[in-house]
Amino acid sequence: MDEIVSIDGCLICGKPVIYLQQEQEAICCGCGRSFMTNAVCEDGHFVCDDCHAAEGLPVIYYYCINTKSRDPIEIAVSIMRHPAIHMHGPENHVLIGSALLAAWHNSGGELDLQGALGKIREFGRQLPGGICGFWGTCGAAVSAGIFLSIVTNSTPLNGESRKLSNLLTSKCLQKTSEYSGERCCKRDGFLALETAASFTADHLYVQMVTPEKHICEFVERNKECIKESCPFYSE
Repeated sequence: MDEIVSIDGCLICGKPVIYLQQEQEAICCGCGRSFMTNAVCEDGHFVCDDCHAAEGLPVIYYYCINTKSRDPIEIAVSIMRHPAIHMHGPENHVLIGSALLAAWHNSGGELDLQGALGKIREFGRQLPGGICGFWGTCGAAVSAGIFLSIVTNSTPLNGESRKLSNLLTSKCLQKTSEYSGERCCKRDGFLALETAASFTADHLYVQMVTPEKHICEFVERNKECIKESCPFYSE
């Protein structure tokens, strides 16, 4: 098989997106720049990651800098409801870490929140869309790892914080790998948020708040939802 069709529609025309096994050159319908890509719609439309996330990133920052919530899932869901945040896409790679930073800060974690949100935006936006299928990792898990690296001031030479950041990313990936099926930025994001909140309580003693049972409200937006196989699904 040399292509896979997604029923999460094209941002330009709404038609299905085709995921190609071989990259091809395409012109972004937003900025007009040329890119090599694995994803175009049935009519050949292509939107680059920067244009895909352009409207969503300011929404993420504004909400996180103003919220008082200690619940990273509540923060994330509130942001996900905004029309600038697509069901799937690279903006979610910034969203997960940002929600964790805001909840950490509101739970008493020491942090320059404004500067930290700038960092997660800078780092998270470098994670391209589709890496869950093409890179063997998940952007939500990496975003959680970036969150921990920021709050622990990790560097390549800081052994303990580097270890913890990698450990958190690995635990998020482990949770993601427990559920088969097509990608879902919401499912993987919620798993990363739950895992990170538990991890920081155990290792850094900052207690965020998470719901005992979270129910996903985005089922109807995801035509590829695995439904009963998802831990956040309910009819």
